Amino acid sequence: MKRRKFVGTLSLAGIIGAMSPKRMLGAEPGAFDSHVKMNDREYWYQLLYKIANPVISNLAKGTLVKNMPVEKSPIYDSRSPIVTYLEAVGRTYAGVAPWLALPDDNTPEGILRKKMRANALQGLNNSVDPASPDLLNFSKDYQPIVDSAYLAQTFLRAPKALWEPLEPQTKQRIIASFKSLRNRKPFKSNWLLFGSMTEAFLLSIDEQYDADRLNEGVKMLNEWYKGDGCYGDGPNFAFDYYNSFVIHPMMVDTLAVLVNKKLTDQKVYDLALKRMQRYAVGQERMISPEGTFPPIGRSITYRTGAFQALSQIALMEKLPSTIKPAQVRCALTKVKKNIYETPGTFDKNNWLQLGFCGHEPEIADYYTSTGSLYMATLSFLPLGLPASHEFWAGAPEEWTAKKAWGGKVFVKDYHIDF
Repeated sequence: MKRRKFVGTLSLAGIIGAMSPKRMLGAEPGAFDSHVKMNDREYWYQLLYKIANPVISNLAKGTLVKNMPVEKSPIYDSRSPIVTYLEAVGRTYAGVAPWLALPDDNTPEGILRKKMRANALQGLNNSVDPASPDLLNFSKDYQPIVDSAYLAQTFLRAPKALWEPLEPQTKQRIIASFKSLRNRKPFKSNWLLFGSMTEAFLLSIDEQYDADRLNEGVKMLNEWYKGDGCYGDGPNFAFDYYNSFVIHPMMVDTLAVLVNKKLTDQKVYDLALKRMQRYAVGQERMISPEGTFPPIGRSITYRTGAFQALSQIALMEKLPSTIKPAQVRCALTKVKKNIYETPGTFDKNNWLQLGFCGHEPEIADYYTSTGSLYMATLSFLPLGLPASHEFWAGAPEEWTAKKAWGGKVFVKDYHIDF
């Protein structure tokens, strides 16, 4: 079944407060105190833990299928709902990967991170074990093409933390699962990059790869480039967040592998990166002084996943000189508070619920179910930067719209031609 039809066309209930490591690790859902004062990094990692832990801890225990609620859009199509579990896993792992890649330390954050990493690795073992009740589906339907790509992106983002420590048998099962996707072709849209991403990971570990599938996504998206940092999703332009959900991050990550393996020129990667930087400029400017952003286009139930491109550029330390890391931190922190502190965003067990700002199942697209929502974790990528980094340690900065609407001097904006 198609993921989408391609037409030419809080208070923060449940957040971990400032706790001792022992209390943090032992806390149950709903036990966190959202009124405890936190700095931005504490807020981010504790919120990410709240979002991701239900997926990762249940997968580690073999209880994901048993315990994960499956809420479907009222207009959900005829695809099998079993695809929702791989959606939850692939997307969650891609979002937490940079954070889990940080080295261990004895801070409360470090202890929590170490716990989640151990669970993440155990969960990966379970996800491809034929004897596990949480064995994920890679072989049926078209949706696994999408979420295998996010899992592949996970391994590229955190190879030493989440790929290399895996049991040899688990690695071989994952490789076989990725290769099994080749009997289904991605649709002629952003989906082509999902095929490219999975093959790029196989190439990165010196496995046999499908050259046509690897290169088609990069080739076609370049042909569909519309200018000023925006790609078409197919021949036509779509005014939504798919340039951030998928296109820029997977284009740049695929090309990074191709350059490393000397299968493309550095200038091809550099061009894609410049386009992504330009898109990130627009993303930062779309955050209002109040920390809101336009609910435009498809898949707005992915919530803060809409800012993956901006978040990845920050993680890569490639923000344009006109944007200070701290202003991105402050803007995204405000966005997160607006969304995740709204009642109804989480259920009583901290699973995300369908909606944009609260529980609004009626706005979910026909391909959306509970697992789909974990695209939200993709805005947390800067947690892969250490706490001492300017992104976290820099003094608070007003973002562009806040300056502009506050009558303050701000950098003017101009289009680009490449």
